[in-house]
Amino acid sequence: MGINALNSGELDMSLLAACTAPGMMRALMELRLREWGMAGNADDLYLVASELITNAVRSTPDLEIRVRLVREIGAVVLGVWDSSDAMPAVGPLVELSLDDIVPDARALDAGHDAGTGGRGLPIVQALSMECSVTKTEPYGKWVWAKVAV
Repeated sequence: MGINALNSGELDMSLLAACTAPGMMRALMELRLREWGMAGNADDLYLVASELITNAVRSTPDLEIRVRLVREIGAVVLGVWDSSDAMPAVGPLVELSLDDIVPDARALDAGHDAGTGGRGLPIVQALSMECSVTKTEPYGKWVWAKVAV
């Protein structure tokens, strides 16, 4: 990750890749952003964090992931590491109308895929100043995004 960090107590932690990880990290990020005086306009960052952390959890369930939050002037860099060598994939973007949005009785069934996967990375790209993936040795990758706050 190319980071021009300010010396100000970055958030850097490892945690279990579990379904609770995105919410827990958003709460910890909010505390850190408040310390930095940057919490006011952080909604985009929280959404990016949810997407990247959820992807890491899905790639490496029940394994360790790592999350870093580093302050820059006018921005925050969020990096999420997981041990999978699989690169993030952007799903096909399909324009929807209101008629396409219907209740899905199976939406909460374990393992049910309504074909909605792959939409998170375009959201990350749209909300980030820049974002990328950096492979790590001997395995894994950092997926990171720089978000203005």
